[in-house]
Amino acid sequence: MLAELSKPDELAELAELTACEDVVMFVNAAVTATAQREFHAGATEQRLSLAFLHEYVLTNYREIYAAALALDINDLNAATIVLNLLRTAQAVPLPQRRLEGRLIAARLRALPPQRVYRVLRALRAEGINNRRTRAIVRDWVAARPDVAFDAVKYRRGLTVAAGHAHLRLPGEVGTMLFDWRRPKRYDTPILESWRRAHYEKDALFDLPYTVAEGLASTRRRDIGRAEFLRAIAPRLTELERLRLQRAGHGHVEAALDRQPLTRLALYALSLPRPERARRREELTAALRAAARRAAGRRAGTWGDVVAVLDDSYSSSGSAVKRRRPLAVALAAHYLLEALAQRYRPIWLNHAGDPLLVHPLGATPLGERLLDALALRPQRLVVVSDGWDNAPPGQAAEVLRVWRQRLDPDGRTSIVHLNPVYDGDAFDVRRLSPDVPSVGVRDAEDAAALVELARFATGTATFAELRAHLDERVEGFLR
Repeated sequence: MLAELSKPDELAELAELTACEDVVMFVNAAVTATAQREFHAGATEQRLSLAFLHEYVLTNYREIYAAALALDINDLNAATIVLNLLRTAQAVPLPQRRLEGRLIAARLRALPPQRVYRVLRALRAEGINNRRTRAIVRDWVAARPDVAFDAVKYRRGLTVAAGHAHLRLPGEVGTMLFDWRRPKRYDTPILESWRRAHYEKDALFDLPYTVAEGLASTRRRDIGRAEFLRAIAPRLTELERLRLQRAGHGHVEAALDRQPLTRLALYALSLPRPERARRREELTAALRAAARRAAGRRAGTWGDVVAVLDDSYSSSGSAVKRRRPLAVALAAHYLLEALAQRYRPIWLNHAGDPLLVHPLGATPLGERLLDALALRPQRLVVVSDGWDNAPPGQAAEVLRVWRQRLDPDGRTSIVHLNPVYDGDAFDVRRLSPDVPSVGVRDAEDAAALVELARFATGTATFAELRAHLDERVEGFLR
């Protein structure tokens, strides 16, 4: 084979194609993989597969590895990239190190605080404490809107960060972290509430929910669950309200119109089907409103769209990712409805109101692709874990014949969105070499991820991929 590719141009073309495939494979993994059990694979395989991918891309494409922080990757992989870049900072020249520092700082601001504090604990455990790392930690803590709140809710994490990076904490926060019993009273209200909550029941309800719940359980106060939820309700975040609404026995109400699309889909699928049917108008209106917010200026710009949506039994996910693949498909249904001028959904097994969909049956992707392509849409979107098994391989053959014989000019744009990482393949499972497959975790990111699909089929150059990433990095830092 090398003899056939002896020309420098051909070798360069092969190298570019390989680089594009490597980068897209890593981005797919960084979007979907969470090192947790999936329907078809365990957590150990995912962890080993992810560790290899991170090491491989860090070593061979470091600039692109850092640029991935500007993409819609999940929090676990963003935190892993931050740690790996800080571990190996001495291996790169100063200008690149500065750009990496800006990307790290920007990504840390976008991560949930509990995830950042976990990163800071890992830095201490590994002894990573150079000047740049201390500056990044100092700037992140200084930018926190309420350090006293963090001292109460994330006490251990802030303590570790302050000690490791030699931070000067404002006001009474340092005293609270390192010698909290010494003051008879704190002037900062939340710190005083936290001190009193160790002795007084009423002070619990001035604290964040997770802190109050922990203190209530450890002190074994005589507080009923209903009383506790009713009193703590004003302190709940929107996500905590959503999680507690079903278990709150009427004491907690969530505002559905403030929830992100995929999270709302997960909530809807967690309800029994009779309750979904009873609340059809409320849930459908909330999902469509969330989809319009996610679509933004792209709403109505995608022309004629047909979607093939996977509701097979494997879409039930796993014990730790319950119904996640099905929720992504349901959320994608409402998003595509908002993006399209004309939209037609085709579920693998379900018919009727999509709100009542549930995991059931095999995965006859080939048959549903035939139904979808018969409609001759401008754009076909497939949302599936890619386990085509009724019969196996039919979807790949349908797509091959369509692409090579029936539509060689590509009048119908086809993309496969896969919410499940396949650790054995180091990528999301693909339907066909002729159709791009991209990983998706939250359906609201689908419109941006589709832009990445053209790099997955060898039709774009590595230079174009670099330009796309540079544009994303510039926008992210701006």
